[in-house]
Amino acid sequence: MTPLPAPTQLAGWRHIYSGKVRDLYTPENGADAHLLVVASNRVSAFDHVLEPPIPGKGALLTALSNWWFARIDLPNHLAANDPDAPAVPAEVVDRAMLSRKLEMYPIECVVRGALTGSGFVEYQRTGAVCGIELPTGLNDGDLLDEPIYTPAYKAPLGEHDENITFERSAELVGAEAATALRDASLQIFTAARDLAAARGVVLADTKFEFGRDPISGELVLADEVLTSDSSRYWDASVYHDTTLSHRDRLASFDKQIVRNWLAEHWDKTGEPPVLPEEIVAQTYDRYRELYVRLTGGEPPYTPVAV
Repeated sequence: MTPLPAPTQLAGWRHIYSGKVRDLYTPENGADAHLLVVASNRVSAFDHVLEPPIPGKGALLTALSNWWFARIDLPNHLAANDPDAPAVPAEVVDRAMLSRKLEMYPIECVVRGALTGSGFVEYQRTGAVCGIELPTGLNDGDLLDEPIYTPAYKAPLGEHDENITFERSAELVGAEAATALRDASLQIFTAARDLAAARGVVLADTKFEFGRDPISGELVLADEVLTSDSSRYWDASVYHDTTLSHRDRLASFDKQIVRNWLAEHWDKTGEPPVLPEEIVAQTYDRYRELYVRLTGGEPPYTPVAV
Protein backbone atom coordinates (compact mmCIF):
# COMPACT_ATOMS: atom_id res chain seq x y z
CA MET A 1 0.00 0.00 0.00
CA THR A 2 1.20 3.51 -0.81
CA PRO A 3 2.42 5.38 2.29
CA LEU A 4 -0.07 7.94 3.58
CA PRO A 5 0.79 11.64 3.48
CA ALA A 6 1.62 13.37 6.75
CA PRO A 7 -1.56 14.25 8.67
CA THR A 8 -2.66 17.84 9.20
CA GLN A 9 -1.32 19.25 12.47
CA LEU A 10 -4.16 20.64 14.59
CA ALA A 11 -3.58 22.89 17.59
CA GLY A 12 -4.85 21.27 20.78
CA TRP A 13 -5.11 17.81 19.19
CA ARG A 14 -2.75 14.85 18.94
CA HIS A 15 -2.83 12.66 15.82
CA ILE A 16 -3.19 8.96 16.71
CA TYR A 17 -4.13 7.15 13.50
CA SER A 18 -4.64 7.54 9.76
CA GLY A 19 -6.57 5.26 7.47
CA LYS A 20 -6.83 5.52 3.72
CA VAL A 21 -9.38 8.31 4.04
CA ARG A 22 -9.79 9.44 7.67
CA ASP A 23 -7.45 10.77 10.35
CA LEU A 24 -8.10 10.39 14.10
CA TYR A 25 -7.05 12.78 16.87
CA THR A 26 -7.40 12.96 20.66
CA PRO A 27 -7.21 16.10 22.81
CA GLU A 28 -3.66 17.07 23.73
CA ASN A 29 -4.74 17.75 27.32
CA GLY A 30 -5.12 14.01 27.92
CA ALA A 31 -8.90 13.95 28.14
CA ASP A 32 -10.08 10.63 26.79
CA ALA A 33 -13.84 11.06 26.34
CA HIS A 34 -13.72 12.34 22.76
CA LEU A 35 -12.18 11.74 19.35
CA LEU A 36 -11.89 14.00 16.33
CA VAL A 37 -12.59 12.08 13.12
CA VAL A 38 -11.39 14.06 10.10
CA ALA A 39 -12.31 13.00 6.57
CA SER A 40 -9.50 13.84 4.16
CA ASN A 41 -9.86 14.43 0.44
CA ARG A 42 -7.70 11.38 -0.27
CA VAL A 43 -8.92 8.80 -2.76
CA SER A 44 -7.67 5.21 -2.87
CA ALA A 45 -8.00 2.30 -5.25
CA PHE A 46 -6.32 -1.11 -5.48
CA ASP A 47 -4.61 -0.55 -2.09
CA HIS A 48 -2.96 2.68 -3.19
CA VAL A 49 -3.65 6.24 -2.10
CA LEU A 50 -3.74 8.23 -5.31
CA GLU A 51 -2.66 11.67 -6.41
CA PRO A 52 -4.11 14.18 -6.55
CA PRO A 53 -6.85 14.09 -3.90
CA ILE A 54 -10.45 15.04 -4.73
CA PRO A 55 -11.03 18.63 -3.55
CA GLY A 56 -14.21 18.90 -1.47
CA LYS A 57 -14.66 15.15 -1.02
CA GLY A 58 -14.07 15.09 2.73
CA ALA A 59 -16.54 17.88 3.42
CA LEU A 60 -19.15 16.32 1.16
CA LEU A 61 -18.97 12.87 2.74
CA THR A 62 -19.02 14.33 6.25
CA ALA A 63 -22.14 16.34 5.39
CA LEU A 64 -23.82 13.24 3.95
CA SER A 65 -23.01 11.21 7.09
CA ASN A 66 -24.44 13.97 9.28
CA TRP A 67 -27.58 14.10 7.13
CA TRP A 68 -28.12 10.37 7.57
CA PHE A 69 -27.31 10.42 11.30
CA ALA A 70 -30.13 12.94 11.77
CA ARG A 71 -32.56 10.48 10.14
CA ILE A 72 -31.54 7.27 11.88
CA ASP A 73 -33.43 6.45 15.04
CA LEU A 74 -30.50 4.93 16.91
CA PRO A 75 -27.83 6.40 19.21
CA ASN A 76 -24.76 7.62 17.31
CA HIS A 77 -21.24 8.69 18.16
CA LEU A 78 -21.61 12.43 17.50
CA ALA A 79 -20.73 14.61 20.48
CA ALA A 80 -21.32 18.08 19.06
CA ASN A 81 -23.95 18.84 21.71
CA ASP A 82 -21.83 17.65 24.63
CA PRO A 83 -21.16 20.74 26.78
CA ASP A 84 -17.79 19.33 27.87
CA ALA A 85 -16.60 18.59 24.33
CA PRO A 86 -13.62 20.53 22.97
CA ALA A 87 -13.99 22.85 20.00
CA VAL A 88 -13.35 21.56 16.49
CA PRO A 89 -10.42 23.38 14.81
CA ALA A 90 -11.64 25.88 12.23
CA GLU A 91 -9.43 24.50 9.45
CA VAL A 92 -11.24 21.12 9.46
CA VAL A 93 -14.67 22.07 10.80
CA ASP A 94 -16.49 21.21 7.55
CA ARG A 95 -14.98 17.73 7.31
CA ALA A 96 -14.67 16.66 10.92
CA MET A 97 -16.94 14.78 13.31
CA LEU A 98 -16.47 15.29 17.03
CA SER A 99 -17.18 11.87 18.48
CA ARG A 100 -17.47 10.25 21.87
CA LYS A 101 -15.03 7.42 22.49
CA LEU A 102 -16.50 3.96 22.21
CA GLU A 103 -15.43 0.36 22.57
CA MET A 104 -15.61 -0.56 18.90
CA TYR A 105 -16.77 -3.99 17.78
CA PRO A 106 -14.33 -5.77 15.42
CA ILE A 107 -17.16 -6.43 12.97
CA GLU A 108 -18.06 -4.65 9.75
CA CYS A 109 -21.83 -4.94 9.55
CA VAL A 110 -22.46 -5.43 5.83
CA VAL A 111 -26.01 -5.47 4.49
CA ARG A 112 -26.72 -6.42 0.90
CA GLY A 113 -29.93 -5.56 -0.92
CA ALA A 114 -28.44 -6.67 -4.23
CA LEU A 115 -26.08 -9.45 -5.27
CA THR A 116 -22.90 -7.90 -6.63
CA GLY A 117 -19.23 -7.35 -5.86
CA SER A 118 -17.53 -9.89 -3.59
CA GLY A 119 -20.93 -11.30 -2.66
CA PHE A 120 -21.64 -12.27 -6.24
CA VAL A 121 -18.18 -13.84 -6.57
CA GLU A 122 -18.83 -15.96 -3.48
CA TYR A 123 -22.33 -16.85 -4.71
CA GLN A 124 -20.93 -18.07 -8.03
CA ARG A 125 -18.53 -20.34 -6.16
CA THR A 126 -20.81 -21.64 -3.39
CA GLY A 127 -24.41 -20.60 -4.04
CA ALA A 128 -24.33 -18.67 -0.76
CA VAL A 129 -22.97 -15.44 0.76
CA CYS A 130 -21.44 -15.67 4.22
CA GLY A 131 -23.29 -18.90 4.82
CA ILE A 132 -26.67 -17.59 3.62
CA GLU A 133 -28.07 -19.82 0.85
CA LEU A 134 -29.59 -17.88 -2.04
CA PRO A 135 -31.85 -18.97 -4.93
CA THR A 136 -30.12 -20.40 -7.98
CA GLY A 137 -29.86 -18.48 -11.23
CA LEU A 138 -29.14 -15.02 -9.83
CA ASN A 139 -27.06 -12.63 -11.91
CA ASP A 140 -24.66 -9.84 -11.02
CA GLY A 141 -26.70 -6.85 -9.87
CA ASP A 142 -29.95 -8.69 -9.17
CA LEU A 143 -31.96 -7.23 -6.29
CA LEU A 144 -32.71 -9.61 -3.42
CA ASP A 145 -36.25 -10.16 -2.16
CA GLU A 146 -35.04 -9.33 1.36
CA PRO A 147 -31.74 -7.73 2.38
CA ILE A 148 -29.18 -10.09 3.90
CA TYR A 149 -26.71 -9.45 6.71
CA THR A 150 -23.20 -10.59 5.79
CA PRO A 151 -20.69 -9.48 8.45
CA ALA A 152 -16.96 -9.19 8.00
CA TYR A 153 -14.14 -9.39 10.52
CA LYS A 154 -12.11 -6.17 10.60
CA ALA A 155 -8.59 -7.36 9.94
CA PRO A 156 -5.49 -5.70 11.42
CA LEU A 157 -4.07 -2.73 9.52
CA GLY A 158 -2.55 -3.78 6.21
CA GLU A 159 -4.63 -6.95 5.90
CA HIS A 160 -7.91 -7.51 4.08
CA ASP A 161 -11.18 -7.86 5.96
CA GLU A 162 -12.59 -11.37 6.06
CA ASN A 163 -16.21 -12.22 5.24
CA ILE A 164 -17.63 -14.36 8.04
CA THR A 165 -20.88 -16.07 8.97
CA PHE A 166 -23.25 -14.72 11.59
CA GLU A 167 -22.31 -17.68 13.77
CA ARG A 168 -18.64 -16.70 13.58
CA SER A 169 -19.53 -13.10 14.53
CA ALA A 170 -21.30 -14.46 17.62
CA GLU A 171 -18.12 -16.31 18.56
CA LEU A 172 -16.15 -13.07 18.25
CA VAL A 173 -18.43 -10.68 20.16
CA GLY A 174 -20.99 -12.88 21.91
CA ALA A 175 -24.45 -13.98 20.79
CA GLU A 176 -26.30 -11.02 22.32
CA ALA A 177 -24.05 -8.38 20.74
CA ALA A 178 -23.99 -10.19 17.39
CA THR A 179 -27.79 -10.28 17.30
CA ALA A 180 -28.01 -6.60 18.22
CA LEU A 181 -25.53 -5.68 15.48
CA ARG A 182 -27.46 -7.68 12.89
CA ASP A 183 -30.87 -6.34 13.86
CA ALA A 184 -29.74 -2.71 13.99
CA SER A 185 -27.97 -3.02 10.62
CA LEU A 186 -31.02 -4.48 8.89
CA GLN A 187 -33.27 -1.87 10.49
CA ILE A 188 -31.11 1.03 9.28
CA PHE A 189 -30.61 -0.43 5.82
CA THR A 190 -34.32 -1.05 5.24
CA ALA A 191 -35.28 2.51 6.19
CA ALA A 192 -32.42 4.00 4.15
CA ARG A 193 -33.22 1.83 1.12
CA ASP A 194 -36.82 3.04 1.14
CA LEU A 195 -35.81 6.69 1.51
CA ALA A 196 -33.28 6.38 -1.32
CA ALA A 197 -35.85 4.67 -3.56
CA ALA A 198 -38.23 7.60 -3.09
CA ARG A 199 -35.46 9.80 -4.51
CA GLY A 200 -34.78 7.59 -7.53
CA VAL A 201 -31.72 5.85 -6.09
CA VAL A 202 -31.08 2.15 -5.45
CA LEU A 203 -29.16 1.39 -2.26
CA ALA A 204 -27.47 -1.86 -3.29
CA ASP A 205 -25.34 -2.49 -0.20
CA THR A 206 -23.58 -0.76 2.65
CA LYS A 207 -21.48 -1.35 5.74
CA PHE A 208 -21.98 -0.04 9.25
CA GLU A 209 -19.69 0.08 12.25
CA PHE A 210 -20.85 0.08 15.84
CA GLY A 211 -19.35 0.55 19.25
CA ARG A 212 -20.39 0.10 22.84
CA ASP A 213 -20.70 3.08 25.14
CA PRO A 214 -18.29 2.21 27.99
CA ILE A 215 -20.55 3.85 30.59
CA SER A 216 -24.11 3.02 29.54
CA GLY A 217 -23.34 -0.14 27.58
CA GLU A 218 -25.69 0.96 24.78
CA LEU A 219 -25.10 0.07 21.15
CA VAL A 220 -23.90 3.14 19.24
CA LEU A 221 -23.68 3.72 15.49
CA ALA A 222 -20.22 5.08 14.65
CA ASP A 223 -17.83 6.02 11.87
CA GLU A 224 -19.29 7.25 8.57
CA VAL A 225 -22.75 6.10 7.58
CA LEU A 226 -24.38 5.51 4.19
CA THR A 227 -21.83 7.59 2.27
CA SER A 228 -20.56 6.97 -1.23
CA ASP A 229 -17.40 5.46 0.29
CA SER A 230 -19.23 2.97 2.53
CA SER A 231 -22.19 2.16 0.28
CA ARG A 232 -23.04 1.21 -3.28
CA TYR A 233 -25.76 3.35 -4.84
CA TRP A 234 -27.18 3.09 -8.36
CA ASP A 235 -29.34 5.47 -10.35
CA ALA A 236 -32.74 3.71 -10.39
CA SER A 237 -33.76 4.85 -13.87
CA VAL A 238 -30.42 3.73 -15.32
CA TYR A 239 -30.45 0.45 -13.39
CA HIS A 240 -33.87 -0.51 -14.79
CA ASP A 241 -33.01 0.47 -18.39
CA THR A 242 -32.31 -2.91 -19.96
CA THR A 243 -31.15 -1.32 -23.23
CA LEU A 244 -27.96 -0.19 -21.50
CA SER A 245 -24.82 -2.26 -20.98
CA HIS A 246 -24.33 -4.12 -17.73
CA ARG A 247 -21.45 -1.80 -16.78
CA ASP A 248 -23.55 1.32 -17.39
CA ARG A 249 -26.57 -0.01 -15.49
CA LEU A 250 -24.43 -0.72 -12.41
CA ALA A 251 -22.45 2.53 -12.50
CA SER A 252 -22.25 3.56 -8.84
CA PHE A 253 -22.19 7.00 -7.25
CA ASP A 254 -18.62 6.70 -6.00
CA LYS A 255 -15.02 6.43 -7.16
CA GLN A 256 -15.75 3.78 -9.79
CA ILE A 257 -14.66 6.35 -12.38
CA VAL A 258 -11.19 6.27 -10.78
CA ARG A 259 -11.08 2.46 -10.73
CA ASN A 260 -12.14 2.25 -14.38
CA TRP A 261 -9.52 4.78 -15.47
CA LEU A 262 -6.76 3.01 -13.52
CA ALA A 263 -7.77 -0.37 -14.95
CA GLU A 264 -7.32 1.04 -18.44
CA HIS A 265 -4.07 2.95 -17.81
CA TRP A 266 -2.15 0.95 -15.20
CA ASP A 267 -1.02 -2.69 -14.93
CA LYS A 268 -1.01 -2.57 -11.09
CA THR A 269 2.78 -2.75 -10.88
CA GLY A 270 4.85 0.04 -9.37
CA GLU A 271 3.30 3.34 -8.39
CA PRO A 272 -0.07 4.25 -9.96
CA PRO A 273 -0.19 7.17 -12.40
CA VAL A 274 -1.39 10.63 -11.39
CA LEU A 275 -5.11 11.08 -12.03
CA PRO A 276 -5.96 13.50 -14.85
CA GLU A 277 -7.85 16.67 -13.93
CA GLU A 278 -10.95 15.50 -15.80
CA ILE A 279 -11.08 12.25 -13.79
CA VAL A 280 -10.77 14.20 -10.53
CA ALA A 281 -13.59 16.53 -11.60
CA GLN A 282 -15.84 13.70 -12.80
CA THR A 283 -15.33 11.81 -9.54
CA TYR A 284 -16.30 14.79 -7.41
CA ASP A 285 -19.33 15.42 -9.64
CA ARG A 286 -20.45 11.83 -9.12
CA TYR A 287 -20.19 12.17 -5.32
CA ARG A 288 -21.98 15.51 -5.49
CA GLU A 289 -24.80 14.15 -7.63
CA LEU A 290 -25.68 11.54 -5.02
CA TYR A 291 -25.68 14.13 -2.24
CA VAL A 292 -28.04 16.38 -4.17
CA ARG A 293 -30.31 13.47 -5.15
CA LEU A 294 -30.63 12.25 -1.58
CA THR A 295 -30.76 15.49 0.40
CA GLY A 296 -32.24 17.93 -2.09
CA GLY A 297 -29.62 20.50 -1.08
CA GLU A 298 -26.24 21.72 -2.22
CA PRO A 299 -23.18 20.15 -0.54
CA PRO A 300 -20.34 22.07 1.06
CA TYR A 301 -17.29 22.50 -1.11
CA THR A 302 -13.70 23.00 0.00
CA PRO A 303 -11.42 23.84 -2.95
CA VAL A 304 -8.23 22.98 -1.04
CA ALA A 305 -6.91 19.43 -1.52
CA VAL A 306 -5.81 17.86 1.77
